[in-house]
Amino acid sequence: MKKNQNTQPALKAVFEDDFYIGAALSLNQISGNEPDSTALVEKHFNSITPENILKWEEVHPEPKKFNFEPADRFVALGEKNNMHIVGHTLIWFNQTPDWVFQDESGNSLDRKALLERMREHIFTVMGRYKGRIHGWDVVNEAIASDGRFKECKWFEIIGEDYVLKAFEYARQADPNAQLYYNEYDLEKQPKREAVLRLIRDLQSKGVRIDGIGIQGHWFLDYPSIEELETSILALSRLNINVMVTEMDIGVLPFYPVDSELMDLASFDPETQKKYNPYPDGLPDSVQKDLADRYGGLFSLFHKHRDKISRVTFWAVHDGQSWRSYMPISGRTDHPMLFDHHCKPKPAFDVVVKTAQSRK
Repeated sequence: MKKNQNTQPALKAVFEDDFYIGAALSLNQISGNEPDSTALVEKHFNSITPENILKWEEVHPEPKKFNFEPADRFVALGEKNNMHIVGHTLIWFNQTPDWVFQDESGNSLDRKALLERMREHIFTVMGRYKGRIHGWDVVNEAIASDGRFKECKWFEIIGEDYVLKAFEYARQADPNAQLYYNEYDLEKQPKREAVLRLIRDLQSKGVRIDGIGIQGHWFLDYPSIEELETSILALSRLNINVMVTEMDIGVLPFYPVDSELMDLASFDPETQKKYNPYPDGLPDSVQKDLADRYGGLFSLFHKHRDKISRVTFWAVHDGQSWRSYMPISGRTDHPMLFDHHCKPKPAFDVVVKTAQSRK
């Protein structure tokens, strides 16, 4: 029988001597439309990150038009609960409107004009929350899997130093904010080595970076604990904070969709069943696998708590997670510590024990 969540220890209290425990919040949660989620957030988490509302297409959808109302609510929620508030994200190749890279006639901007547009955006958004949002993902996912810069408009028009300029502008906009670089697949050596070179290069040029985020979009069997530990140790040698920023554990069969998103309904019934095996809930055996996986990861995080400053889950509960609609829409994944009804899963108890057993 599952324990009532009110009898569960708070995650933030369990790890209070180790690192922040964070959650990514949806617009519904920020707007107060999910009271059960709000209760979990207020009890268990001492850091919050917005899923989408501070991405360029949401907060700055048109020239000279900013949509700050959701972000205002987000910051107020964090301040009300005395939380470490993170802004996500200032510069990214994705979820940035086409107009950002064009002039009024639809022609491509030159380097100087795009840098000025970048600066205006950073100064306006960061300036509104100066001293209130404590840390920012300044640049998100600039490096490709082969270690080269990812092809995107920022890189195409400005060049490699678009990352440097973004950090320079962010430091000018709020000198006291913590500034982060955020990336995925850092367990893969070519990409990790490229990110290490990038940050060392920035540091050599006097650009202060306060932390690096390891996106934890992982699976039950990948990557290995050894690979992740190698990555944590390598990144920690940069003498900046290491954070796990977008943690969830997919339990569904992997489907390699690299182009357009697909809908589960487009598959035949047998294929649908194969790639969506748990629409009504997890079997006990998979619950155990998920609990064991979270236990192994948090044992690793706890072991390196002197290097890790924050662990943020990329959802509060299963029903919120992006994994149910990407890369295939229409599936039901179960990647979080709390289920679709906001109830703690066996993985929750195992995570708690990883800290309690060592104190």
